[in-house]
Amino acid sequence: MKKSSLIYIILAGMLWGTSGLYVHFLTPYGLTSIQMTTVRGVVSAFFIVLYALLFNRKLFKINLKDGIFCFFRGLAMYLAAAFYYLAMQKTSVSTAVVLMYIAPIFVMAFSVAFLGEKLTVIKGISVIAVVVGCGFVSGIIGGLKFSVSGILLGILAGLLYGSYSIITKIQMKKNINPMTASMYGFVFMAVISCFVAQPVAIANIGVANPVSILLMLGCGLCTCVLPYTLYTISLKDLPAGTASSLAIIEPLAATIYSIAFLGERPDMFSYLGIAMILGAVLSLSKSKE
Repeated sequence: MKKSSLIYIILAGMLWGTSGLYVHFLTPYGLTSIQMTTVRGVVSAFFIVLYALLFNRKLFKINLKDGIFCFFRGLAMYLAAAFYYLAMQKTSVSTAVVLMYIAPIFVMAFSVAFLGEKLTVIKGISVIAVVVGCGFVSGIIGGLKFSVSGILLGILAGLLYGSYSIITKIQMKKNINPMTASMYGFVFMAVISCFVAQPVAIANIGVANPVSILLMLGCGLCTCVLPYTLYTISLKDLPAGTASSLAIIEPLAATIYSIAFLGERPDMFSYLGIAMILGAVLSLSKSKE
């Protein structure tokens, strides 16, 4: 297990954790959560295709089978985000965060069943610790807003996020270029999202509020392009279950950002959750598998 891969996956989680900040600052401009998902996909596809055109056109080379995998990868990315935001609307942000981050359980189960990875005691305990820690960090204790449809959407978000990890891991085992996989995944995500959202309305918001354009670009780069690319690269050397568990550092990062930039103050349970997540991350980083 390369330490650089561990660093990449932790950086990815920290970048994903900025999502709450972008949602906070973009909401006043009138963007819906679904439109924000579309912005992430379109901006990501634009930048990575631009990079390929300018610096490495070999990234466009892909066979049909890998292209199909990339389609499902993009579909999983879009639906995971869409169901995640919808779960927030149906329940609460805290509930949705916890439901989204049961993904390591799915990933660990799929990896053991289909990818031949070993379920070690350290991995099992770490997954339990990060899931419980997320419950503390997100404030779900004492703040659960129950909704059957919202709970189901949140579980679907976690399942789809886990599916993305498995699809990516399969692609890495086939030795597909990580940047090629990321690029086509973003392109398919962008195409799918444009059929669901209202791209013209998003463009009108950008024209009327130039500052929002900068926020949209930042949202796409910091919450999608960079973290997903880092996550994909890390899966070349990390087991999918370990990578997914390490990426769960996102709610920890989100909590720190909310304290630093939004003036929020966590309670004792949040601090306990932070400690549990950090302990799990350290345990996984020392794991040899």
